[in-house]
Parts: sequence; structure tokens; C-alpha cells
Amino acid sequence: MDSIIQFIAQHPVWTTFIAIGIFLIAVLIHDLTQKKHIILHNFPVVGHLRYLLEVLGPELRQYWVANDKEEMPFNRAERRWVYATSKGQNSNFGFGTTEQLYEAGYPIIKHAMFPFPESKAVAINGDASAVPALKILGEGHNRKKAWRPPSIVNISAMSFGSLGDRAVSALNQGAKIAGCWHNTGEGGFSSYHASGADVAWQIGTGYFGARDEKGFSLDKTVEKIETYPQIRLIELKLSQGAKPGKGGILPGVKVTAEIAAIRGVKEGEDCISPNYHSEFSGVDEMIRFIEKLASATGLPIGIKSAIGELAFWEELAVRMKQTKKGPDFITIDGGEGGTGAAPLTFADHVSLPFKVGFARVYQIFQKAKVSERIAFIGSGKLGFPDRAVVAFAMGCDLINVAREAMLSIGCIQAQKCHTGHCPTGIATQNWWLQSGFNVEDKKHRAARFIKGFRKELLSLAHASGYEHPIQFTGDDIEISQGMNRYQTLSALLGYKRDKVKFPGMARLAS
Repeated sequence: MDSIIQFIAQHPVWTTFIAIGIFLIAVLIHDLTQKKHIILHNFPVVGHLRYLLEVLGPELRQYWVANDKEEMPFNRAERRWVYATSKGQNSNFGFGTTEQLYEAGYPIIKHAMFPFPESKAVAINGDASAVPALKILGEGHNRKKAWRPPSIVNISAMSFGSLGDRAVSALNQGAKIAGCWHNTGEGGFSSYHASGADVAWQIGTGYFGARDEKGFSLDKTVEKIETYPQIRLIELKLSQGAKPGKGGILPGVKVTAEIAAIRGVKEGEDCISPNYHSEFSGVDEMIRFIEKLASATGLPIGIKSAIGELAFWEELAVRMKQTKKGPDFITIDGGEGGTGAAPLTFADHVSLPFKVGFARVYQIFQKAKVSERIAFIGSGKLGFPDRAVVAFAMGCDLINVAREAMLSIGCIQAQKCHTGHCPTGIATQNWWLQSGFNVEDKKHRAARFIKGFRKELLSLAHASGYEHPIQFTGDDIEISQGMNRYQTLSALLGYKRDKVKFPGMARLAS
């Protein structure tokens, strides 16, 4: 033993080579004898490079291979805009556009020769980025706690469980600073949603936080709302863009003791919501359930859904016209949306994309002459000013953003949300991965993103001669048809949104 130690001390380089050789021989023997991986058997030692590159592939493509416009679901240019806006940095781009302006489907916003003077813009409560909603949620059905949202841009549904407690806290505190609402997601209202922001409580098929041992509990629902007055509206989730027609999925690795207590499930086990609501199974039953909730809470009650078959929406519009009852708002989620775990086929092939689905549903309610008493909310990759303008021109009264909000607090699009190994500590319950997440810093980034987004929306509206983004119509947008041909959005859709009764920003502030 002494001679070996002496040799190592006298010949460190040779010792290193010998150690490496022994290690490689051990790997060689392992690879040749194992029966699980044919690549390792046929190409011992070097075959491990294949698996290493498979692990590093997404990051290599993201930062080394793909150009600024290639990545999905958000390309590098889009992420750069979100990052810069959230950090309060210069979000401008130089040397002209890199887009293909003649590509079919490309939108162009038509500016006015006499823009709305920005010197006449109204700063609401000292906030030059404030853009209140025009519609008062619940006013059409005389809800006791009808409410005008102070922001047309809000944070969409992302549950505590899918996101870690620090991420939820940062988004909630950022929403408070920015003056927008924060949707709880179907995981229920947690203590991390109680930092002071207005809250949209989403109730899904699992009725998390609103149930007892037997199922949905109206008493528990009312108790929660009385305890937390910042809950301004309730959203019943029928389906979502990531996995329409399938219940929510929270992998067991994310179901901590705290989350299990909030949801009323078992710690460490997959939390899979049913794909249907046990409280109603048809349009009339759903309307009765909505009215029961509204009567007990006084809050505006809405529904959220991705779009597939249209018979449900046609029946709902007819029954709403006949009964003068029903949801106060409808959130339409596009098939391109989704922050959570989903089977690949559901994510890729089930439900219509936002523009198609929204246009079909909006026209149904417009033709039934009930659209004016409903607020329409758009969701599904709308977290960029140009896409938001198109959504407003199509008929949206508000929009929700989810993944863009995640990007604003540090998401790098690693696409590991479903694994519990999110490297930025956002979509994970791992204490170590969350330990580097600074809530104090990230809340300001979330707030700056929302404010910067609204400010750019206002600039686009002013450039087009409007004071408020909701004044955009389909005639203000031209869509490329390829081959140097453009057509207005109104002509393509075959309808125009309801006429906007805009009283002026100063009136909205009062």
C-alpha cells in the first residue's frame, strides 16, 4: 500500500491516465454485458455520447442552433421582448423587421394619419399604463358584486402545485403592483394568492378548495369568499387548451403535503381531476349551478373552455336569451395554450386554435343578441401587443396571459414543467430548485411586464387614432393572403365585433 501511495505521489499524471483507463474498461464491460440499451452494447463507451447529446439537445438547439424565429412555442425574439420588458430594459429591435410580411396569415395594423395625441392620454391613479376594461363583469345579470376590472390584461390560470409557492407569490404580488387580477388555476385558492391582488378563483372538475368529502360544497365556497374579499370573480373551468376534454394532471412528485391539504388529495400521488363536472351535465343544469353560485356569493360567474363542437355553445346562447340567465363572462382558450402537463396528442391535435374557435363562438352569441351582456376573455399565446390587438378586434373585452407571465419571472422555456425539475424554480416543488428564486425581484418583473405590455397596447391604439385598445375593429387590421394580397380581418371573419360604447378614459377612471 505504501508503494502505491508513493507511486501516486511521484507520478500524478500517469496515475490519472491509469484511473481513467480503469474507469473506461469498467464502462466497456458494463456496456457489453447489459441487455437494456442496444446502442450501448453495439457501441460501448462512445454510445453514452448519444444519450448525453439527447439530454443537452434542447439547450444546444435553443442557444446555438436555432435562429431567432425558429423556436417553439415562443421564439427567441419573443422571449427577448418579454425579458427586456420585465426587466425595464430597452425592448426595441434594430435594423428593421425579420418577419416575412407577405407570408399568408401575417397581420398588419393600419395606423392613422392623425394619431390620438399621447399628450392627451389619461394616467389613471398616476399610472400611465393603466387600461381598465369597458364592461362591468356581472352587470348584465345584476350581480350584487358586479365589478369593472382595472386592467384588460390579466394573469391567467396557473395552479399552486403546477407552479411553486415562490412563483405564485411573485405573480400575485406583481399583479397587485400592476393592478390586474391573478387567476388561481384549478388547484384552488392558497395562502400564496392572498398577497393583495384581485383574484379570479377558478373552480375545475376537482372542486379543489370548494368541496368536502362528498363533493362540491357551497358552504365552503361562500366561506372562502367571505374570508378573502380579494376574490372578485369565479371561473368554472370546463376545459383548457392544453388538454381539452381531459382533467387536470398534477404528477405525484409535485403533490407535497401542503398541496395535498389544499386540494384534499393524498400526498405523493398523481392528482388527476375528472374530465367532467359532477354538479351538472347539460346546459340547463350548468345555468342553474351558475345562478346558485351567483346568488350565494354575489360574484360574477363565468366559464372557461377550449373550443371543439359548437352544439353546446348554440344551446347556451339560446337558453341565455330565453332565461336571461347564465355566465357573466366566457373565457375562450386556444388549442395553442397550456402551461401544464398534457398527453402529446391532446396538446397537438385536440381543440381549435384561438382565432378559429373564438370567431365561431363569438358569432353564435352575437347572432343570438346576448353578446353585449357577456364579457369575452381571450387566452392562448396572446401575451404580445400585436396578438392582443387582433383579439380585441375580434371581440375580446379582456385577455389572459400565462406562459408569457412565467417568462417574465424567469422561465427559460426548458419545457420540463411536467417533471418537477424546472431549472428556474418556477414549475417545481423542489426546495433546492426554488431556493434561488427571489420573490422580491420577480414580483417587480411580473409587474413591469404587465405594465409594459399595456403601455405598448396604448401606443398601438394611439397610433391608430384610438384612446383605448378595445376600440380596434377588424377593419383596422389587414391579413396577408400571400402573393401580395391583403384582406381586412372583418372580411376574413365575416363579422364585426359589437360596437364599442367608449365614454373616454377619464370616465373609466371615475
